[in-house]
Amino acid sequence: MSTPGIDRSRLVEWMAADVPDAGEPTGISLIAGGRSNLTYVVETPHRRLVLRRPPLGHVLPTAHDMRREWRVISALAPTAVPVPEPVAFCDDPDVIGAPFYLMAYVDGAAVRDREDAGELGPEQARRLSEHLAEVLAEIHAIDYERAGLAGFGRPEGYMARQLERWGQQWERSRTAESPAYDRLVARLRERLPAHSASTLVHGDYRLDNTLVRLSPEPEILAVVDWEMSTLGDPLADLGLTLTYWHDAGDEERGSIPVAGDVTVAPGFLTAREFAEHYARVSGADLTDLDFYVAFGNYKLAVIVEGIHARFRQGKTVGEGFENIGAAVPTLLDRALRVLEG
Repeated sequence: MSTPGIDRSRLVEWMAADVPDAGEPTGISLIAGGRSNLTYVVETPHRRLVLRRPPLGHVLPTAHDMRREWRVISALAPTAVPVPEPVAFCDDPDVIGAPFYLMAYVDGAAVRDREDAGELGPEQARRLSEHLAEVLAEIHAIDYERAGLAGFGRPEGYMARQLERWGQQWERSRTAESPAYDRLVARLRERLPAHSASTLVHGDYRLDNTLVRLSPEPEILAVVDWEMSTLGDPLADLGLTLTYWHDAGDEERGSIPVAGDVTVAPGFLTAREFAEHYARVSGADLTDLDFYVAFGNYKLAVIVEGIHARFRQGKTVGEGFENIGAAVPTLLDRALRVLEG
């Protein structure tokens, strides 16, 4: 049976030469999701692997860079930041149609919805959300030069470039005019911070971009989906994490389908508590946090508009894209409310 995005015969040939110890793949299956890069489980006689490749269509410039993901997980593998073991990288698009890489399978759960959390009790939920903040602080504490990531990005002027970059992505993806978008960009430009810290940033940090062991005690086994990682302002990571965070009682937040509702379960920290715990363990100053939360909503709105554009072109793989475009105006409005009080 064919698998979208995979040329099985070419992959088998490449693995025989580059990953001979794994053996010939016995099964390849797409992991549910597919809103951004595509992720597959590759079964072999000797080990289970995971393959990552870009989406099938509407790939924007600078997005979905497999070499970036490969470089950062290879650099972080020996550090305290939990990542999957890197196995092999292929930059030849003739093999499966795009560059890709293989990493070891991590036997953990992607916890997105309350159903995924199973019987997680309030004390475990609190510890899991605290651990998520602590791992984010560990990412930001990495000595990126010692880790071999010098030159991985340009920290100076990061936020100004991010505003410009995501504006360009919006222009390439937008499916309709939006006065709210124009007003938001003007407000963000007015509030750009003059100075900021420079660290490794994940770029899309949230609970379901980690793999978790839930019992007996919650543990984050690996941080995944590093496609937007770079060197920049650590509070941009925190602001986006809080954009995804769903506090109990926030009905509007529940209409944004790109992040689940697990954090409304009893015991999870609120968004404010999460930010404060991160500040305690990292020493970060949260004075301008409202700017970074607004920017997180802006960035997510652009990402969702890109997913919506791919869906309209028939280029998405997976389910659940029919109503995703409706989240864009909600995210823009939330960002404006944060900035304008």
